Amino acid sequence: MTWVIPSPPGDGSDSIGRLLADKVGKALGQTIVIQNKPGAGGVIGSESVANAKPDGYTMIVGNAGSHGINAAIYSKLRYDVVKSFRPVGLFCTAANVLAVRQDLPVSNLKEFVTYIKNSKTSLNYASGGIGSSAHLSAELFKSLANVPLVHIPYRGATPAVQAVLSDEVVTMIGNLPPWLSQIKSGKAKALAVTTRERVPELPDVPTLAETYPGFETVAWFGLLAPAGTPNEIIESVNKQINVALASAEIQERLKAVSCAPAGGTPEEFAARIRNDVSRWTKLAQEKNIKAD
Repeated sequence: MTWVIPSPPGDGSDSIGRLLADKVGKALGQTIVIQNKPGAGGVIGSESVANAKPDGYTMIVGNAGSHGINAAIYSKLRYDVVKSFRPVGLFCTAANVLAVRQDLPVSNLKEFVTYIKNSKTSLNYASGGIGSSAHLSAELFKSLANVPLVHIPYRGATPAVQAVLSDEVVTMIGNLPPWLSQIKSGKAKALAVTTRERVPELPDVPTLAETYPGFETVAWFGLLAPAGTPNEIIESVNKQINVALASAEIQERLKAVSCAPAGGTPEEFAARIRNDVSRWTKLAQEKNIKAD
């Protein structure tokens, strides 16, 4: 079996996909090969799987960007984000975090907004690509805070994180898993998280909603198969995903990267995707956000 990761090595989809692939593959008696196909915010990897033979041997570790946001901002996709795939199982959900480098002279969100507004030069923010959850989360923040940040897309979360740390850009609202070690080691500081409530891993970090009521974005990672994949294959893989997520080992390893185990049925995963597509489409239309 091959699981395509539509992003570079080292980001959330990659690390979480590899973790689940090992456990699920052993349970299925299969060797699951991870194939990274980054580019265009997940479009390149997604298109390859949408066109793959629906025999269960090729699937994709999708995320909120590749299978939620892209439907809202690309008008010329050669596949349908919803209809070209069958959701198999949701791995986990995670907060996004507004992070800055450690030596930036701000200590909270209010000071950061003032810092941006008082800057005499244009300030940039990073994302893992056009259409990523980092991109749309930052655009929502820009709108609510009324700050003039310029988007700089990178090829995945890993180089985007490094761009913040090296002072190429001033901030990023990225998935918490790739950021947590940087924050814990003191290389970066978290000013806010994007979930409705504070997260256990960063209990002293406020939510963006505490300053901007209603702000909420959640990252997720899960497995999808090409449309037409037989029910028995979907059900078999879904069962092993849920078994893996119930194990103490996987729960501990997901906790270590601040991703909450999810699981559930393919139908529940499909409902989440439909809701994301609807929500992001509305935001993209309101803010005139397009990727093509």
